[in-house]
Amino acid sequence: MATDDRGSDDDRVFKALADPTRRFLLDLLFARDGRTLTELESELEMTRFGVMKHLRVLEEAGLVVPRRSGREKLHFLNPVPIRLIHDRWIDKYTERQIAALVDLKTELEEKGKKDD
Repeated sequence: MATDDRGSDDDRVFKALADPTRRFLLDLLFARDGRTLTELESELEMTRFGVMKHLRVLEEAGLVVPRRSGREKLHFLNPVPIRLIHDRWIDKYTERQIAALVDLKTELEEKGKKDD
């Protein structure tokens, strides 16, 4: 188990993203941000309480930010935690492949200039 805050933040994000219903809720908010619970619930075959539980997990992971607007509670997508996961877990594993492609491109361009 992770002992630092960054690790526990990552754990919450991974847990939130592990569920297809929560990913669907994030997709809905990506398509149109600032939805109410009623709007989100109408897109799922699930009880209001079930949707609230999923939203709570997304909020705890920092992926959804609720804001009050009058009597309504609106939900907004926060893509920052996903970006942090991407930067930490994906970028570092693709860096070598990207560098190899850049080197190959440069080599082919130089070879093409010599052939002219």
